[in-house]
This record gives sequence, structure tokens and C-alpha cells, in this order.
Amino acid sequence: MEYKVAALYKFTPIEDIPALRAEIYAFAEKNVPSICGTLLLAPEGINGTIAAHPTDMDKMVEYLDNRLRVKDSDKACEFKYSHASEQPFNRFKVRPKKELITLRKPEADPNKFVGEYVEAEDWNDLINDPEVLLIDTRNDYETKVGIFDGAVDPDMKVFTEFPDWVEENLDPEKHKKVAMFCTGGIRCEKASSYMLAHGFENVYHLKGGILKYLEAIPADQSKWKGECFVFDQRVSVKHGLEEGDWKVCHACREPLSAEDTKRPEYENGISCHHCKDNLTPERERALRSRQKHYAEKYGEQ
Repeated sequence: MEYKVAALYKFTPIEDIPALRAEIYAFAEKNVPSICGTLLLAPEGINGTIAAHPTDMDKMVEYLDNRLRVKDSDKACEFKYSHASEQPFNRFKVRPKKELITLRKPEADPNKFVGEYVEAEDWNDLINDPEVLLIDTRNDYETKVGIFDGAVDPDMKVFTEFPDWVEENLDPEKHKKVAMFCTGGIRCEKASSYMLAHGFENVYHLKGGILKYLEAIPADQSKWKGECFVFDQRVSVKHGLEEGDWKVCHACREPLSAEDTKRPEYENGISCHHCKDNLTPERERALRSRQKHYAEKYGEQ
């Protein structure tokens, strides 16, 4: 059976996270047995991606919408569906966090102010403006799978590097128009809020992120190059949100192209060219044991 995948976030104050976490678990256990994925709860809101059989997903989404209005069309909120041929997650988790997206900059508060949203249908016109500086706010392992034509890649290992990169490379007096994008939109909520707090005036971000763009814009009109990395077992998606061709190294979690999997360093579940040289005998034994377990359980080779 095909799985329905829901990616969502909403910045809204949550006061009693332990109580809400217990409530969500109780509802899921009783009403949605096929649910898997992760929901994050923080004082600033909810974020996550979950997957379930379509009827189960409808029940879960209705509950979350009644509880937190996750399908509202207001600011600092996004909700979208996609599909997967197999369950892309192993289990269901509801995790408490200090921030939905860790930036460690309290002045970046999407519940107070964010940049200007740009719909996917208007994105090409914006980024064609020569005065607009286009910035990818994702991490380096994501940008190598795909990126917008002409975008600046800050080459970040983690999102917490973004403020330092802005301070070292951007100037509110020089960069009058800044447009940003990320996978689903949530990182740009924090990034745009941070930049507004530091004097940048015309800050734009892609509403719904790359996923909405790939869903709405035909490939022959697209300025997107490559595929989009996603944080589940699909690894990447293409235009129309079709499942992509990239894989991921189960040892180091680096995305791998079809060419990468043909390299001599690649062994499914064990190593790739990113991690082969650092593979200790102890780590290799552990990986081979895990891969043997997967092969026996799921028929993977």
C-alpha cells in the first residue's frame, strides 16, 4: 500500500510540552497504527515529517490541526503532502527540543517577525532580478544533491554557522535584496527573522521551500538543478515530488549519486568514498553485523 507523507511546521507558542507529547502518543497508539516519522515540539512550535497509510494519515492530520492548527495558511506555518511507495521511516517519535531549528539566536523569532513570503509561481521572477542575492540556507551535504541556478552556497556543516556567515559575508548597506530558500521553508523562517533583526530590510524566502517549488513548477520552466535531498529513506525527490535516484551511505549518512555507488570504496551499508579511509576495524565489524541483520530481516544485499 502506498504511504502518505506529511511535512509540516508551525511557529506557535507551546507551554506544556510533556503533556502535549503524551497526548500525541496516546492518540497515535489508539487511532493511527501505521504512523511513523518524527514530530518535534519546542516552546516556539511544532515541526516534523510523518508517514502512514492514507486513512491513518487523515486521522492524524485532523487531530494535529484541531490541536495546533497546523494547516492554517497564516505566516510561519507550512503543510504539504507527498507520497512514498514504502514506509520511509522506521518508527514514530515525538521529541521535545529547545528550538525547532537550532540557531541559538534568540533575536530570530518567527513568532514576532519573518521575511516576505514568495509563492513558488513567483519565485523565478524574483531570482531573475539582478539586484537579488540568492542564498541557500541548507547544509553542504544537501546542496550537492541539487541547488537553484545562480545561488550562493554558504558551505555550512550545520545551520548554527549561518549567523557567522552572514556577519562575515553580507552587509545590509550593500545587499539590499536577499532571497533565501531551504527544503520545506522552516530554516528560512529563522534565517529571515535573524537577518531582519540585524538590519537587512528586503528579505524574501520561498514559501513552502524547494519541495513546493518542485511540486508546482514544471521541469521545463524550472531553475532548479539536480534533485532535492530529503530526510527520510527516499533520500531525494525530483520535480513532481517523484522519488529520486540518490542513495545515502548508511555508515556516514552522506548522499551518494549513481556514479558514487560505482566507486570501489562503496559497499552497501558499510562504506563509501567519504568514509572508507576512516573506517576502523571495530566500526567495520559493527556495520557488517548491522547489514547482516537488515539483509535477514528485509532481504537487502
